[in-house]
Amino acid sequence: MRHRKSGRKLGRNSSHRRAMFRNMATSLIEEERIETTSAKAKELRSIVEKLITLGSKNAVSIVEQGSDESERTRRSARRVAAVRKAGRYVRNRDALQKLFGELAERFVGRPGGYTRILKTRRRLGDNAEMAIIELLTDADAASAPRVKAAPAPAPEPVVEQTEDVVEESVEAVAEESVAEESVAEVAADEVVETEAASVEDADATEEDEEK
Repeated sequence: MRHRKSGRKLGRNSSHRRAMFRNMATSLIEEERIETTSAKAKELRSIVEKLITLGSKNAVSIVEQGSDESERTRRSARRVAAVRKAGRYVRNRDALQKLFGELAERFVGRPGGYTRILKTRRRLGDNAEMAIIELLTDADAASAPRVKAAPAPAPEPVVEQTEDVVEESVEAVAEESVAEESVAEVAADEVVETEAASVEDADATEEDEEK
């Protein structure tokens, strides 16, 4: 069981596999289109895209966008470090210059997805599945990946009030106020009657005591 062991061995040891992918990455950067087995193409894609990301983040246009001289100097130093880092994998000087020149400017601002894999045929002899891996062209790279936009909230319905509706609402408010006034009057009358009854009872009690 190969737990936590990513990547395909491809029937080779680590040093042979590293040398093979170095040559394939250099060829893909120079030619921008090579044919290999489908398994090798899938492994090569992750390697080449990391190299192109390193170049696009340190392109000349990015360095020149610095706000002041110190910022441009800092970005230029970062570019030199990135070139040295990529040079440890891509040993060809022409391929390295193309990686940080033409390809870096082509994919500036694009968040990944620089390559395309097209399955082609079955190889005679071992029946291996073959595929073409290629870099996107300028026209393909110019179109940014589509991002699914969030659905816009539904607009609230606008209720148009006519003159009749306004008049009805005014009449309803007036009726409610009249009803509240009548209820207040009835409550006041009840309080007055209660107080009068209590006064009469008190007078009757006093008369009985005098007798």
